[in-house]
Amino acid sequence: MTVNIDPSWKQHLEDEFSKPYFENLVSFVKSEYASGTCYPKGSQIFSAFDHCSFDDVKVVIIGQDPYHGVGQANGLCFSVNDNIELPPSLVNIYKEIEADLSIKMPSSGNLERWADQGVLLLNATLTVKAHQAGSHQNKGWETFTDKVIEMVSKEKENVIFMLWGGYAKKKGAKIDRSKHCVLESGHPSPLSANRGYWFGNKHFSKANTYLAAKGKKIIQW
Repeated sequence: MTVNIDPSWKQHLEDEFSKPYFENLVSFVKSEYASGTCYPKGSQIFSAFDHCSFDDVKVVIIGQDPYHGVGQANGLCFSVNDNIELPPSLVNIYKEIEADLSIKMPSSGNLERWADQGVLLLNATLTVKAHQAGSHQNKGWETFTDKVIEMVSKEKENVIFMLWGGYAKKKGAKIDRSKHCVLESGHPSPLSANRGYWFGNKHFSKANTYLAAKGKKIIQW
């Protein structure tokens, strides 16, 4: 099956695209997009991979599924398009960056600038039906994104994995911690953050310290 994804990923994931689960997933997604509004738009479903090639991956941030409101999702976890109101979780991410690195909170929630520096912003599920949170879960996307995480863990070294909240921690349970840096905390959603499980994790400075120690260019958060 031909999938329009960055060539650097295609060579690593080619086998997945011909598996029955993925063919079923593609049929489901095509049907959903044909019969109603879904997000992100078709050309952005694999944006996380298109903005961050396999060779460039320095950091992996794991989200759950895309935003389901009008104009929000752009294929990168926690990210929204320009000129869209910042979602609460992203506000808390920006607040932690400001406290950690003294970087003033930007007005735009578009995180393409992170992805272009080597941050793989990977949702577990890459599509969603408009206004129906979680509507495309358990259709095959999770199997695919588990394979992506497994492949990055197996074939690369010194990658930083940021696992925020129980879902991400479970998804990243098989990461090889002997050769990668795994940073864990609560989720940045208000429910978790306001209970003290998010703020003060200093993941962004820790990531840059690790990258610098490995001789890699730090991320401009």
